[in-house]
Amino acid sequence: MNSRSAMRLVVLQVLVMSLLLTLGGRLWWLQVRSGATYESAATSNRVRTVSTAPTRGLVLDSQGRVLAGNITKIVVTVSRTELLSSPHSGRDLLTRLAKVLGTTYAEMKARTTLCSEPGRVKGVCWNGSPFQPIPVSDFGDLSLEQQMQVAQPIAERPEDFPGVEAQPQSIRSYSGGGVGANAAHVLGYLGPVTQDEIDAAAAGGSQLEGGDLVGRSGLEKEYDSYLRGVPGSKKLAVDHRGGVTGTISQTDPTPGDYLVTTIDAKVQKAAEDALAGAIRGARTHGDPNKHGQKFKADSGAVVVMDVNTGGVVAAASYPTYDPNVWVNGISTKEYAQITGAAGNHQILNRAIQGQYAAGSIFKAVSTPGAVKAGFSVHASYDCPASYPVGGHPKKNYESEAYGRITFERAIEVSCDTNWYQFADKTWGKLGGYRATSDAKDPFISVAKGYRLGQQTGIDLPGELPGRIPGREWKRAYWEQTKAANCLRAKKGYPELTDRTRAAFLLKLARENCTDGWRYGPGDEANFVIGQGDVLVTPLQMARVYSAVANGGKLVVPHLAKAVVTPAGEVVKTFAPKPQGKIPANDDTLRFLHTALHNVTISGTGAGVFRGWPSAQLPMAAKTGTAEVYGKQSTSWFATFAPSTKPRYAVVMMVSQGGTGSGTSGPAVRKIYESLFGVAGGKVVPGTAVPPAAEPPVRLPRISADGRILPPLVARKRD
Repeated sequence: MNSRSAMRLVVLQVLVMSLLLTLGGRLWWLQVRSGATYESAATSNRVRTVSTAPTRGLVLDSQGRVLAGNITKIVVTVSRTELLSSPHSGRDLLTRLAKVLGTTYAEMKARTTLCSEPGRVKGVCWNGSPFQPIPVSDFGDLSLEQQMQVAQPIAERPEDFPGVEAQPQSIRSYSGGGVGANAAHVLGYLGPVTQDEIDAAAAGGSQLEGGDLVGRSGLEKEYDSYLRGVPGSKKLAVDHRGGVTGTISQTDPTPGDYLVTTIDAKVQKAAEDALAGAIRGARTHGDPNKHGQKFKADSGAVVVMDVNTGGVVAAASYPTYDPNVWVNGISTKEYAQITGAAGNHQILNRAIQGQYAAGSIFKAVSTPGAVKAGFSVHASYDCPASYPVGGHPKKNYESEAYGRITFERAIEVSCDTNWYQFADKTWGKLGGYRATSDAKDPFISVAKGYRLGQQTGIDLPGELPGRIPGREWKRAYWEQTKAANCLRAKKGYPELTDRTRAAFLLKLARENCTDGWRYGPGDEANFVIGQGDVLVTPLQMARVYSAVANGGKLVVPHLAKAVVTPAGEVVKTFAPKPQGKIPANDDTLRFLHTALHNVTISGTGAGVFRGWPSAQLPMAAKTGTAEVYGKQSTSWFATFAPSTKPRYAVVMMVSQGGTGSGTSGPAVRKIYESLFGVAGGKVVPGTAVPPAAEPPVRLPRISADGRILPPLVARKRD
């Protein structure tokens, strides 16, 4: 071998050695240095984790009746991945599926469109995980057997329905306590979880998966963390084709806890029926102030409250909707019906979200204000047919005059003109137009002392605060609206065909453009009788009358009574939350009790309680007929009973419903007939709802076999 060949051999050997060293190093890196990482990745490739949904907890009424439960239904789902991989985004598949389910392609498309995509239909689109099967079936009232028959073609011809499954699942059901109660606005509804909520839950240490349902409104939302439960999980071994080869580990889901509420389903049903009946009845009567035009009675609400605890026994809003419409996804048409103007915004909970002028039921608030302003409840005052305020005569309702009468009689007959005198004199004492924005107005400060103009704090989402319009509010509102008012002052309202209304609005715009910030005697006069810019919710007024009834204590209204496990163990109880006292002394409260009781004997509410067993069940009430420009009057009837030892406050409102005594009053009486068991002018204790005619103190019982039993009746509060 010559030297050149030897050199070549050496180079070759070095090259081979280099390659061997490189290969060895790479093998060391893969096997030793990164072995754990690759082993984990390999394991994850052959392991799939599947979440198992827990059974959602029940919502019970105070007697243990199921308001929100679970039933088994066939749920048809579609794989979005399959749709994306199919021609025309699965149009043919969705069309075939729509034919089987008795709906349209457009409906299927809307339900399978992500809420983040263009063309989505709000409330109908899929806001769950894009990797989860999307539920698209809605079998309505069909039995389980009928549902299986409908879905049978999917199981028989899987080749025609790739990515489609029809499986029995436990889904939410709102059963009305078995007595036909609706309670849609109280219970709320469920909706698919969003990615933001999944991330937030993970950050908070809890677990949510794409496709899970969470509370979106009402009690379902407020107490979702208790009701939801904890999902289980399965770790499945899969082969390279994704087929399941076995179960590696499994954790069972933990079912959600039960929420016991203060609602009584039978009282709720009675309240709903009474409200609907009042509205239907009002629509058959003519409005004397509108040339006999029939009352529109477009909406209403009623609240029944335990005056001592603030527990809401019933709360109804009209119009309402079937809460089961949300189960299995809502259709475009259904969503538009309950949320849009065409359906009169059925989803609005008017008990806590409807804000209205209070009318004369506000006098339970203004009376302590009058006392604070220096007017004695033991004196007499003039009640003329009209009283000049700011140079303009303001009339009593229907211009009735009663002469000089006691303050008590003024409450009984709902005289407004004596209140105009109180307001006019008080406004003058405060300095009239020279009064500063922070003037110590006794009527306004007392109204705020009732915590009006702010949320009550009820355990329902979306509550509105109402409005107590003092001097500061008026200036702030004027500054916000000045530009728009000045523009209207120049242009007028040419678009309105009602020229009388257009002229009125033009005059109002001119006034508001120049000196709309001024708090005048008319503002004060409107305020004391709950008119003008005053706005309250029916729930707020139920709390006002509860406080008057119970000796002045303000309590936070609430619906939750306790959380218990499915086995009956108490997880948490919700005690009443006191919020101080209303600014009314004992003398004023005694006066109000007497005056409001006399309303039902010889005042504006006497006709409502004609034939009522007043000796056994003395009542206290106040009528209200709030006038709203451009609309028919709002009917109010506010009460508590028995007036000698109050248990309940019941307040009803019907928008554009006429007078308080004519529309709401008779309906409220029907509710009391259920609460106390009154029939034919007699008290029949055994028919009272709830038993013993008072809210139960104890909780429903759960037996060893899971049956839910009513609470034992406690004759006295524990």
